[in-house]
Amino acid sequence: MSKTLVTGGGGFIGSHLATKLVELGHDVRVLDNFCTGHHHNLAHLEGKVELIEGDIRDADVCTRACAGIECVFHEAALGSVPKSVAMPQASHDTNLHGTFHMLQAAVKSHVRRFVYAASSSAYGDIDVSPKHEGLVPEPLSPYAVQKLAGEHYCRAHFECFGLSTISLRYFNVFGARQDPNGQYAAAIPAFAVALLRGESPVVYGDGEQSRDFTHIDNVVDGNMLAMQLPEARGECVNLACGGQVTVNQVIRAINETIGADIPTKHVAPRTGDVRHSCADIGRAKKLLGFAPKVSFEEGLARAIEYYRTLV
Repeated sequence: MSKTLVTGGGGFIGSHLATKLVELGHDVRVLDNFCTGHHHNLAHLEGKVELIEGDIRDADVCTRACAGIECVFHEAALGSVPKSVAMPQASHDTNLHGTFHMLQAAVKSHVRRFVYAASSSAYGDIDVSPKHEGLVPEPLSPYAVQKLAGEHYCRAHFECFGLSTISLRYFNVFGARQDPNGQYAAAIPAFAVALLRGESPVVYGDGEQSRDFTHIDNVVDGNMLAMQLPEARGECVNLACGGQVTVNQVIRAINETIGADIPTKHVAPRTGDVRHSCADIGRAKKLLGFAPKVSFEEGLARAIEYYRTLV
């Protein structure tokens, strides 16, 4: 079994990765400053993981966190397009400087594998569907630029320092523990909680924008496969289901599931949002042996049951 580090392990995706790693018998260290993560996301792992409360913007903290580690899952980020528009400096410092510090720390500690949480936002609004990794990225937001730059840093650290890296481009991950609160909440948790409370969900634009919504269990599986890959040479790989669902369809599905018919409130579109996003997952299948196990429909049902417990 491996000694692993999950940065951002108190967050939505990070806490699920930490949980799976513990279940598989790995030694797990978590690094988080709990700026956006929550201690309660790790409550079920008390005594089972080593926790370092620290910030990836501090190079010394990153070095301490990587000591003795074989595989890093770098999930820590300010993970929001609109937040990066509202808070560009903080977003830049965390998502770019923090990633650089982690990569350098991994090199110093002779980490075997560095798995980076990249983003489908790198593609921007390229008029090609599904999006494949051979496309020239056209990022539209500071967040997208930062995440894309992180990919390039991962590749450069392989080429220049021999660090085995792989960048997984996540497509609209959703599921239990995703925070439904605040102005930067992701779509599915925000919609589910609003509708469960009998309130109109707020949609930016006409709601016909589409996404490749990907349940958290599929993303965790992809990360486990990336850790086990015999060789990683700085590749970027889409991690998604290869489907396309509009925002309006999501809201209709939630309404149907909970037996409601609550109308939507439409407001102006947000700066930096892309219109359509659908993944070609051929590379993930070929390189990782990845196949999504949880469909959008099943994942949405699971998510709704989770959000019922919060309202």
